[in-house]
Amino acid sequence: MHPFQCVLRARRCLRRGPLASVSWLLLRTCRAHSSVPSSACPSPQRQQEDGVWKDFSSRLATGPTFQDFLRSASVPPEQPSSSEVEDPPPYLTVDELLGRQRRVYLETYGCQMNVNDTEIAWSILQKSGYRRTSNLQEADVILLVTCSIREKAEQTIWNRLHQLKSLKSKRLRSRVPLRIGILGCMAERLKEEILNREKMVDILAGPDAYRDLPRLLAVAESGQQAANVLLSLDETYADVMPVQTSPSATSAFVSIMRGCDNMCSYCIVPFTRGRERSRPVASILEEVRKLSEQGLKEVTLLGQNVNSFRDNSEVQFNNAVSTNLSRGFSTNYKAKQGGLRFAHLLDQVSRIDPEMRIRFTSPHPKDFPDEVLQLIRERDNICKQIHLPAQSGSSRVLEAMRRGYSREAYVELIHHIRESIPGVSLSSDFIAGFCGETEEDHLQTVSLLREVQYNIGFLFAYSMRQKTRAYHRLKDDIPEEVKLRRLEELITVFREEATKANKSFVGCTQLVLVEGPSKRSAADLCGRNDGNLKVIFADVEMEDATDSGLRVRAQPGDYVLVKVCHCHLPLFSSRPLCPSARTCG
Repeated sequence: MHPFQCVLRARRCLRRGPLASVSWLLLRTCRAHSSVPSSACPSPQRQQEDGVWKDFSSRLATGPTFQDFLRSASVPPEQPSSSEVEDPPPYLTVDELLGRQRRVYLETYGCQMNVNDTEIAWSILQKSGYRRTSNLQEADVILLVTCSIREKAEQTIWNRLHQLKSLKSKRLRSRVPLRIGILGCMAERLKEEILNREKMVDILAGPDAYRDLPRLLAVAESGQQAANVLLSLDETYADVMPVQTSPSATSAFVSIMRGCDNMCSYCIVPFTRGRERSRPVASILEEVRKLSEQGLKEVTLLGQNVNSFRDNSEVQFNNAVSTNLSRGFSTNYKAKQGGLRFAHLLDQVSRIDPEMRIRFTSPHPKDFPDEVLQLIRERDNICKQIHLPAQSGSSRVLEAMRRGYSREAYVELIHHIRESIPGVSLSSDFIAGFCGETEEDHLQTVSLLREVQYNIGFLFAYSMRQKTRAYHRLKDDIPEEVKLRRLEELITVFREEATKANKSFVGCTQLVLVEGPSKRSAADLCGRNDGNLKVIFADVEMEDATDSGLRVRAQPGDYVLVKVCHCHLPLFSSRPLCPSARTCG
């Protein structure tokens, strides 16, 4: 190619934008000329070409420079984000990644994080052209969002798969084949066993692989099993707006961080959900604003260790002052520095909509510095309810669990929280029959339940999980019948003390956010007070607080003032007074 033609090609490439191709063409031109021997005998044709080149060189010297081309070059157009255009792998086409209006049926098991994961997974599938169905019989794809925290939770999924097996075998050949998938923690923990034991399972997707669902389903369409259970160090789904699974819902879950670094010896979460990583504050605030615009009246900030939130997404955030731990508490990992902490996020979220209640779960007791407690006390729309998982009342067992605190430090924190937030409602988690737990250890847990008097409790018998520190270093030496006996004793004591604590509400006026009809009676409505306690009241006409001459009925999403008449765990019976014009608090 003649040098003049090379430069013309370079100019055309500049106008298209990519500078890398320009550099290569110019380099090629220079090398082409330097490779011509000076002693070569020029032919008449070559002499003519040299004349053309000399004329071109003289004009080029007085013409625009390479910098002129750079300045006038157009800026390359911004590429669409991966969420808008997803390049298919070599073995699939774009059309094969599309859902083609196939119907998806989703079932959720386990914690609130799984509820939020279901909404994330559906958001991704909806964008790929799938449709949602609530009818199992008409589904083309059935996805189970699973839990692995205890053996019973996993057994529930195995039983469900056996039920679905007959549904898949009876599928009419005239319809597209039924595909079944396991999502979430169980997919991560038991990947090989699920694929080998249940040949009917078509896809597996771990908690960090929901973006890959369209590809996994496309591979499954060829009759192959497909799996992605890779854990990520940075996946937070910050750019995925969850789609509410219940259009009539008055509340929503907002995931603010994923994973856990605490490494408690009994817990499988770090192995199924990976290391801690937090969403950028800006993306969380945007999601909460959208929920407020949709009319939702309550959001719960979610995370495996929600109050250890730390946004390091911007360089300037790394200069932020580190937050102290609760007094007497320690971590199992090296202290982390910088980042925007939970108190900052809670402050910003609570400012978005003063009529929107803010909750958060599940926290760790170590991450309750005074600035968080002060914010809860001062903001009317941050619920005066704190979940404070104790797990045991024995310091010896707490050490074996690697919880990072003693019974004494935990009780001191309880007193500090109640002094800082008058009237606060407390809830907790307890494990009965952990490795090496003696009868004396058990009685110390009983005494902690009596001392604290929690309003709400979640109590379970210990279930050893593979991969955990307890599995490798401790012995599950408590007989099953002893675990169950101790659990029953804990439940009995909890109910007695919670009844005493909750009876203090009888005769008091409570502000209740209406959720909908009561499951116990169509004539009643159900809602929750600030302390997250369920309240039942009659669905009757009330006098409007803003217009004394108007009679109205409460609707889901309304705030209603009620007077508590009776306390029957786990709920209150009450009498409605009037719809409230007040905001939360």
